[in-house]
Amino acid sequence: MPGSAVLVVDMLNDFVIGTLKCERANRIILNIKKLVEKAREKGVPVIYVNDAHLPKGDKEFNVWGVHAVKGTKGAEVIEKLKPRGSDFVVDKRRYSGFYETALDSLLRELDVDTVILVGIHTNCCIKHTAADAFFRGYKIKVPENAVEAFSDKEHKFGLEYMKKFYHTTITDVKKILGEMERKASTSFHTP
Repeated sequence: MPGSAVLVVDMLNDFVIGTLKCERANRIILNIKKLVEKAREKGVPVIYVNDAHLPKGDKEFNVWGVHAVKGTKGAEVIEKLKPRGSDFVVDKRRYSGFYETALDSLLRELDVDTVILVGIHTNCCIKHTAADAFFRGYKIKVPENAVEAFSDKEHKFGLEYMKKFYHTTITDVKKILGEMERKASTSFHTP
């Protein structure tokens, strides 16, 4: 039976404490931590989808400056949310976690039909990953207290956009934790 996966998007040093620091990211760390810990406990796949740019010639550098260069400290997941051995890590070079990555094939191999998106930025990488998830037929859940952006306006814009155009369920971490707790393990995790 198909299940869910938690996608942790760009909770990297450069976005939380580094060159593209988002002050508001600190608000969601504890909620993401609770969610990934419960997911691991219940056998729900946790997949980190991380910017991992080449050191030169990356088109995103023209927009944001140099950030999250593969192999640097800035491209590492923050200490409080480090992946564990059972987790998966997918590198990306564009906003969407699906664009020219192995994410779609990984989700299909894990028999996932619903993605739970957490991380930053609501109006950019979360939104673009949601778009590509929608185009590929996945159901999408976004807990609004586990995603963030540089401003409240950008955060709310991203949530409303995903809800309107990608039929995204906007929820919160407490509700998802409750769903994980209530559902039989076979309905929420993968084989």
